[in-house]
Amino acid sequence: MQCIMDHLVINMEDDRKMISFYEQVLMLQTERLEDYRLGRVPFPSLRLNGDTIIDLFPKQMWEKRAAHGPGRENMNHFCIALTEQDWRELLERLSRNSVVIEEGPVERWGAHGDGVSVYFRDPENNLIEAKYYR
Repeated sequence: MQCIMDHLVINMEDDRKMISFYEQVLMLQTERLEDYRLGRVPFPSLRLNGDTIIDLFPKQMWEKRAAHGPGRENMNHFCIALTEQDWRELLERLSRNSVVIEEGPVERWGAHGDGVSVYFRDPENNLIEAKYYR
């Protein structure tokens, strides 16, 4: 199976500092920033390259789900993008291996717009999103 990294999600507490750092220090282009500031989308993104973005999740999106109690986890989840056929085959392998799909299939934003995603965990409890674009 071949795939590309679609996006990384980083939990943040101070959106001004985080956006400023990634935009001004790392020189990454922001996406959906104006819509985020106007409350039209729940989080902003930063473009790493043509295939990969970093999503910055504000506190209200992650604080209730932190697995280790109060505080925050640094990484929310990572996402791999697949062809639709490879995605369907992955779902079959997850089922055969008794891997629980925690959420999905659902429509989610990613590096190439909206796609269809499922969420599941690896053996050390890291959350993985697998998606395909229509």
